[in-house]
Amino acid sequence: MRGIVLAALLAGWAGLATPLAAEPDIGGVDLDAERAAIARFQDADQRLQDVGWTIIRGNAEFCPRVIPSIGLQLQDLASYGSPKIARAALGFEGDFAVETAARGSPAALSGEFARNREIVALERFDPNEWPSGSRKDWRRLKRAHDHVDAMLAEHGGITVRFADGGEARVTPVDVCATRFELMGGGRRAVADGERVVIGIEFPAFSYEEAVFAGVVAHELAHNFLAHSEWLDRNKRKRRHVRRTEREADRLMPWLLANAGYDPEAAIRFMETWGRKHDGGLFRARTHDGWDERAEVIAAEIPLIRELMAREGKADWSAHFKRGIDPDKER
Repeated sequence: MRGIVLAALLAGWAGLATPLAAEPDIGGVDLDAERAAIARFQDADQRLQDVGWTIIRGNAEFCPRVIPSIGLQLQDLASYGSPKIARAALGFEGDFAVETAARGSPAALSGEFARNREIVALERFDPNEWPSGSRKDWRRLKRAHDHVDAMLAEHGGITVRFADGGEARVTPVDVCATRFELMGGGRRAVADGERVVIGIEFPAFSYEEAVFAGVVAHELAHNFLAHSEWLDRNKRKRRHVRRTEREADRLMPWLLANAGYDPEAAIRFMETWGRKHDGGLFRARTHDGWDERAEVIAAEIPLIRELMAREGKADWSAHFKRGIDPDKER
């Protein structure tokens, strides 16, 4: 059950074009079911943030653009389908709280960022006081994350104050510049150059971590290799998209290896996912068949293993052979 609260929790993708009906009264609402729906969403988001952080931290040395980060994902009840019900279910006074602290990140290591701990200040500003729409409004949450990034870049850290009177000062580390967002519905995984967005129904959420990391690595590869910008310049013709998909497949095992995962997990992802789903939603003429894709991935692994054995890292910025010239139009 997704519940009333999560029916449209599509952070960053919901939009506000459709007129919204009045919020339902909470009388008669099953708050236990709502809490369960929120917890399911947060469990999936935690998994996405944990794996994403592991990859962007492990590859920061090779990324074309890095940013300071503490691995903190916020939540804003204004982005929920019914903030009133969410507030009642979670027992919040305000709207902002911790969503996730990515495993191994400065936020997680501080021990201060427990899930659903309410937040009343990000440095000198209380994000609860910023204006927002009545519900399904993702813009204030984006503003809060942008503010955190700015504080980390400008001041080398951020002080977060909590509704319970606690306070934490956190210092960032460098990671590859990408955000991760979980959609409250859908089975797609996409990258837009700045974000990796995965629907909560994407089958790989049920896979073992290293295999799930394969789909995250594939989408990150699109961002790291600036595929969106290249396609914007060259038009999104089928043959162009196919070339970017092949290149993203080839970079997957490099990203996994630097994150501490077995690079062959990229092959296992393609086999596990492809056997069941290749002929359906994800299969198109813009993609090779899953078996061809697995072969392309496998061809990268000998060099990756050689580099890991010799240098302790797989420096794709120096050794990965691009299939696309990013500076030319073709």
